[in-house]
Amino acid sequence: MTRPAEAPVPAEPVVRPNPLRWLGYALGTGLPARHSSWVLFDVTTGTWVLRHAARTLVQLAVPVLLIVVFVPGPLGLRLGMSLIGVILGMAFSLAYMTETVENRVRKAGYPIGSAQAGRDRLSAEREVVASQRRREAAARRAERYRSRQGR
Repeated sequence: MTRPAEAPVPAEPVVRPNPLRWLGYALGTGLPARHSSWVLFDVTTGTWVLRHAARTLVQLAVPVLLIVVFVPGPLGLRLGMSLIGVILGMAFSLAYMTETVENRVRKAGYPIGSAQAGRDRLSAEREVVASQRRREAAARRAERYRSRQGR
């Protein structure tokens, strides 16, 4: 059994790919090494699930377009087939999204498990900040209560 990956902290700056490279990335190709820190950011940020869903919709756009344009039959039937395909594609994509993003991170040069470790690290950092805010809010409420009681 292997140890879980440590949460990597990229040393290089986060460089977002241009729209054409992002389209290739969304379709499954790798990005150049200068974008590896962005890939890690992409799969660990708070909106990583929405980003994954957007990439999936881009992937599903190709077969949907082919069905709508080339399959003979009424337009309503073609659109219905496309909708069913999108629903099934999204279901499978969301079911396997953690494995998919780990593969993206591996392509970027990080070890498998880095995305989950990064999300865990960011979640712990957010929890520390939220906990501090809750403690400060509780102290303010207690102070207001004491001042109203005349203590």
